Amino acid sequence: MPVLTATVRRAPARTDHPAGQASVVLRADTGEALEMDLGRWHDPATAEEQELLATVDGPVIDLGCGPGRLVASLASRGVPSLGVDSSPSAITLARMRGATVLQRDLFGRLPGEGRWGAALLFDGNVGIGGDPARLLARCRALVADYGQVLAEVHAPGTGWRRLTAWFERDGERSEPFDWAVVGADAIAELAGPAGLDLVDLGATPSGRWFARLQPA
Repeated sequence: MPVLTATVRRAPARTDHPAGQASVVLRADTGEALEMDLGRWHDPATAEEQELLATVDGPVIDLGCGPGRLVASLASRGVPSLGVDSSPSAITLARMRGATVLQRDLFGRLPGEGRWGAALLFDGNVGIGGDPARLLARCRALVADYGQVLAEVHAPGTGWRRLTAWFERDGERSEPFDWAVVGADAIAELAGPAGLDLVDLGATPSGRWFARLQPA
């Protein structure tokens, strides 16, 4: 894992909206607007992300892969990888990028269950479904006994909470969906019942927080 620093910044959430729509806001029923980085979601994997990906062994499954930037980066290095996302538009963009992806509910049946070397939850995807304990348990079922889960979390002091969220753009709102915010201080508590141990936690030089989990 890259050298970790104490610099912090809230982790962004992913969005289904096209690139360049700066007016898109991910809003929660708490009244807060959750920060997003639309440019990064659509752009190729950053150097920092590539450094993180170099620390995991294949095959790798990226849950909530979006336009497939991480899968494409792994494939370019010859690492077997698969992206999974329920969004048709995200899957289309990923396939245009040449990434190997499936449009599927990540809680449904997936290839290679119990045999993946690593599962990825970048860009706030640990919040998918609003039940991070269930999601982490799903990750444990997907990875091999020697595997790991690399999850992006929010800064320490965030705790964790369930939200109802939606996208807003130009006065229009998407359908609401269940989401969760998970902080670095809460990930170990959630991982334990899922059969995972926290083995590494810290912030990258740009301030993104990541937790590395392994089967207990």
